[in-house]
Amino acid sequence: MTTHLMNTYARQPVAFVRGEGAYLWDESGKRYLDAVAGVAVNGLGHAHPKLVKAISEQAATLIHTSNLYRIPKQEELADRLCALSGMDKAFFCNSGCEANEAAIKLARLYGHGKGIEVPTIIVMEKAFHGRTMGTLTASGSRKIQAGFEPLLSGFARVPFGDIEAIRQVAEHNKSVVAVLVEVVQGEGGINVLPSAYLVELRQICDAHGWLLMLDEVQTGIARTGTWFGFQHSGVVPDVMALAKGLGSGVPIGACLARGEAAEVFKPGSHGSTFGGNPLACATALATLDVIEEENLLENVRLRGEAIRSGLRQALASVPGVVDIRGEGLMIGIELDRPCTELVTVARDAGVLINVTADTVIRLVPPLIYGEAEVNVLIAAVSGMVKNYLQQAA
Repeated sequence: MTTHLMNTYARQPVAFVRGEGAYLWDESGKRYLDAVAGVAVNGLGHAHPKLVKAISEQAATLIHTSNLYRIPKQEELADRLCALSGMDKAFFCNSGCEANEAAIKLARLYGHGKGIEVPTIIVMEKAFHGRTMGTLTASGSRKIQAGFEPLLSGFARVPFGDIEAIRQVAEHNKSVVAVLVEVVQGEGGINVLPSAYLVELRQICDAHGWLLMLDEVQTGIARTGTWFGFQHSGVVPDVMALAKGLGSGVPIGACLARGEAAEVFKPGSHGSTFGGNPLACATALATLDVIEEENLLENVRLRGEAIRSGLRQALASVPGVVDIRGEGLMIGIELDRPCTELVTVARDAGVLINVTADTVIRLVPPLIYGEAEVNVLIAAVSGMVKNYLQQAA
């Protein structure tokens, strides 16, 4: 173990050397069922043959040229994403925080174009949008912000899911230009935004000339059982950030926009050296192909419902279980007490899980889960939750 890495992660004492499908193997040969998927990244699981083929062929042809030149794969990917989402244009970057940063910059430029001196973006409590200075400020966690002050101005924070709070801001703050919200809060504890809220938010944004900006970094690319989380509500945003599942592990992010918002950026407004390079775009295109060919949208809906219903049945009478919620294969089990130690318990049992917001077990498995993986996960997680709560009683 090296001593030359900056101490930015509380890493678990395990290293994986290979993966196949929904499983990973560590250095000693122990197998683990993956319910983390690189934090909602490895949607196709590990070593999917079509993904491996696409990466290998592209790497043997062309990896990077820069955005000084046309990139046909990037153009093809933009066409595909816009066709799937109803958006008009795409900007490619390397990560979720970069995609959200692009959305923040776009909103500010949009506001200045309307003569607003200090454009303000409404953001949510418990939100997580990234760790750049802009996205850090937009996030609703003092824990990750502490020590990095001064934070940026130009943000107004309201409770997640509270439409009346949005109306109050609209009444008193005439500098608002956009609302930035996650369809399902991931780091915040798998908090699902009601479809009715998005419908009303769309109406408010239209009435005031605001941009509705959705952070779909975690929910996008089939994670919730539709291509994008907003499609459960029928509402279409003006701006949308994507990353995580888009590249199945190869870094890529995208900021999509439509209508007036799609015309805000001009040459020189924004950019990225690596964004949308041929390798990343070939990987993303292969990801979209596999999701379509293997009917993974339907699989996500079926497996997600099976996991949630199985867990609810197994944990129905267990004191200490507050809620089991989610959308598709983005599932949260909220307990009435901190439960981070369950990550170690699960890992020892050969299952990889994650705990977020201290009290919520987050399950974001690969989209390729089958019935066998679903049954193993339900049995393992429900068993360890029961034992943990009984011991802590």
